[in-house]
Amino acid sequence: MNLRQITIKDQLELKKVYFDSIQSLDEKIYSQEQKRAWSSQAWNNPNFDKSIKEGKGWLINKQGIIIAFATRYPNNRIALFYCKGKFQRKGFGSKLLHKLEDEANKEGLDSLYTEASLISYELFLKNEWKIIRKEKVIINNIFFERYKMTKNIKIN
Repeated sequence: MNLRQITIKDQLELKKVYFDSIQSLDEKIYSQEQKRAWSSQAWNNPNFDKSIKEGKGWLINKQGIIIAFATRYPNNRIALFYCKGKFQRKGFGSKLLHKLEDEANKEGLDSLYTEASLISYELFLKNEWKIIRKEKVIINNIFFERYKMTKNIKIN
């Protein structure tokens, strides 16, 4: 397993991880219709591309295959946070989250925020993030619930 910084050359493979991550979600939490609407964002969402090109991110690869990644964009927001389905719940998300927090702290940021899915918010909670509020958003005309979350990362 290898942790390294994301480059623009990784963009297509990151889209595949994003798509796989969403498509493999439990249908008790996200319906097929929601998964279709959400995963399609990989291919036609300028914010996804901007987060990869202009943000700061890290990925984990295993034998040269990207299995998970996360980005900050803008600088104080975790924008993308995804892991291929068969690698979920194996500690890769925690490793990426700690890396993003450590890097942000080194850059002098006081806190980070994110909008966490019904799947990822539990990982954030386990890592001392706080829920600001639950919110509803529309993606491709489909309603989703998510959590606006924050964490103070400043180390005195």
